[in-house]
Order: sequence, then structure tokens, then C-alpha cells
Amino acid sequence: MVAPLGRFRHPAQAVVTGFGLAMTVGTLLLSLPVATEEGRRAQFLDALFTATSAVCVTGLVTVDTGTHWSLFGELVILGLIQAGGLGIMTLATVFALLMSRRLGLRARLVAQAETKTLRSTDVRRVLRNVVLFSLACETAVAVVLTTRFAVAYDDSLGRAAYHGVYHSITAFNNAGFALWPDSLVRFAADPWIILPICAAVIVGGLGFPVVFELARSWRRPRGWSVLTRVTVAVTGALLAGGTLVLTAAEWNNAATFGRLSEPARWLAGFTAAVMPRSGGFNSVDVAQMRAESWLATDVLMFIGGGSAGTAGGIKVTTFGLLAFVVWAEMRGDTRVHVGHRRLPEGTQRQAVAIALLGVGLVVAATFTLMAFTSHGLDRVLFEVTSAFGIVGLSTGITTELPPAGRILLIVLMFVGRTGPLTLATALALRERVRRYELPEERPIVG
Repeated sequence: MVAPLGRFRHPAQAVVTGFGLAMTVGTLLLSLPVATEEGRRAQFLDALFTATSAVCVTGLVTVDTGTHWSLFGELVILGLIQAGGLGIMTLATVFALLMSRRLGLRARLVAQAETKTLRSTDVRRVLRNVVLFSLACETAVAVVLTTRFAVAYDDSLGRAAYHGVYHSITAFNNAGFALWPDSLVRFAADPWIILPICAAVIVGGLGFPVVFELARSWRRPRGWSVLTRVTVAVTGALLAGGTLVLTAAEWNNAATFGRLSEPARWLAGFTAAVMPRSGGFNSVDVAQMRAESWLATDVLMFIGGGSAGTAGGIKVTTFGLLAFVVWAEMRGDTRVHVGHRRLPEGTQRQAVAIALLGVGLVVAATFTLMAFTSHGLDRVLFEVTSAFGIVGLSTGITTELPPAGRILLIVLMFVGRTGPLTLATALALRERVRRYELPEERPIVG
């Protein structure tokens, strides 16, 4: 596992190369005539866009998945989703261990103490746990969905099983690909379909380091690492706050929540808060949501989910740490403390860098895409943020974009999937100690 990565000067290069190869193979397979329902060769840009969206577990599409692609094409997409979701998590876990190996003895001990990672000799055991846990979660959700499809919707056992397995894999990997043109709108009031999919999205988006620590010590929250504490706290706050805000904004909207019963409205609100984590499914028509709901969803999509998981965005850890930095500054503290631990200045700089670069990329892409189309700022910003956060939610303009706009979204999905991880790894590995200090000067801030 380590030998092939050793050919690269930087571990992050393996991520970019691996995703690039997967996108190429996926594009070639989806370009075959057998991949489409009509038996004709798909347009190259549609094949490239779909392959990129699947590998980057995004969910944005230019053609309807269930009607355009054949069974072969759907299985290719499913394979790309599994490879993209499981592969990035596996690589993220390996890199956490490789980074500790490349550092000196003192830094290695610090890294192991702070991240709660095992020794680099335990790579195989970590990867085995990652694979087994992923398959176990996907199987559990698939069983529930299959049973529901067969019992409540009169699907044959084979069709129910196919739908159950397909959507359990896409949900756990936060991919957002659905086999129905309206995504999950037809199941908006069915908790037996919606809640298992939401649970898979949440668990897949927490990140394996957090999941494994919770499994080991869920009864002892005081012993949790800073990563787990911040991830759990921010995730819970975003889910609760997002549910309240989106439910209130859409409560009387006849085109979305207004047509549902009161319990179903709360279910739809919870779903609308979960999916921007990177899930990508929707149980109401996103295009009919109010502008304030789009803005709230933009914020949730930009933040994303947990580190070393299937979710995108700048990550809840980054957002949470920045909140602690702001709080410490407001209190006048000279040090930032999180859960009775001091936050290193290097980590603070990394969080600021990732957040600001994310903002810059979204703003630049929004400006560029607005030059290509006649759509308003709210719809373009939503689409760009969805692509950057590898979410897959759409107001419906993706299929209307010109080739230049679709290529821009392809680049955004690729950067959104590989960028945060490669940037975080690069910043950590480039950290160095300056042998001298320059004179200090305090400029005016604010």
C-alpha cells in the first residue's frame, strides 16, 4: 500500500492521479453504446460530467440517471460511487498514518496523541475496519429499503433489492444519485424510506476517525478527542438549526412543504437539513423553494460534513475551529482552547486557509458562470456551491448550462472532492520551523 504511493513526491498527488484515472475509465465506459437505454453512444460531455459526478460522489447530472442510462450504465455509476467514496476515505486514513511516519519522532508522537491514530504498522487493520464498516452500514440500510419497497410499493423482490442496494450505497457515500427523476419527492412523507437514507448520509459524512472513536468510547464523552467533540457538536447544531430554519421558511410554501401534513413537514425539514451535508437527495422540489431557503442551504453545503469521510465542503471541523478562534479573540484570550486542549497555531492557520480559499473559489466560479448564462445570482450561487461541496442538489439549471458552464462544474466537483484533503495534507507536510524571527509590527485591523 505504501510502496505505490512512494512513487509520488507528495502523498496528495496520489489522490489527484487516482481520481483522474477513475474519471477517465468511467467516461470511457459510459461512452459505450451499451451504457445508454437507447443503445446509442452518449455525448462525451454527458459521459464525462456523469463520471466526474459519480467518482466525486456529487450527484449533479445533465441527464436523468434512471431513464438515460441502461442497467450497465447504472452499474458503472454505482461502481464509480463506491470507488470514489470508499477510496477517498481509505486514502484519507492512510495519509493520516503516512504523515506521522514522515515526521520526526517528537512530531510523530504528538500526531498520534492529537489524532488518536494508531502506529503506521496498523494500516491493514485500519483499512479492514473501514471496508467492513462501510459494507455493514450499506447492507443494513439496503435491507430496510428493500423490505419497504417490496411491502409498501409492491415492487418485485428483485426490483426492490436493486433499488435498496443502489440507494443505500449512494446514500452512505453521500453521492445523491437517485433512480427516479424527482429524486425522493415521491417518498417525502415516508419515514421508512427517508430516515434510513438520512441516517446513512449522516454516518457516512461523520468521518471514520470520529465513527471509530464513538464506537470505542461513546459512553465517555469527556475522553473524546477534539476532532470528535467538534464534529459531533457542530454536526448536531447544524442539523437542528438547519431543520428549524428550513422548516420555518418553507412551512407555508404550497409548492414544497405546504402540501404535506404537519409531521411530514418536519420530516421534510429534517431531510432538507441533512442533504446539504453532501447527501444530494431531495424530498421536495428544490427549484420551488424560497430564496431564503436557498441561502440557508448554500451555507450548509459550503460547510459540508466531517473530515476523512464521504462529505464535502470545507468540513465541520474547519468551521468549528474557526468559531473557537473567533470566540477566543472576542474574549481577549491569547490562546485558543477547545475541550480543555490548546489548539496549535498551525492548525488555526490551516483552517483559515481552507475556508478563505473555499470562499474565493466559490466567488470566482459564481462570477464566471454568471457570465456564461442569464440565470440570477441566487440560482448560480446555489449550483456552484453544490458542485464545490460535492452535494448534488440543484435548482434545475445544470441541464440548461452551455458546455463551458458544465466544464466549470466538472472542475469544481473535482477540486471540491480532492482540494480540501490535498490542501490539508500539503499544509501539514510543509510545516517548518523558522530559525530566526523578524521584528514585530502590528498593523491596523478592522
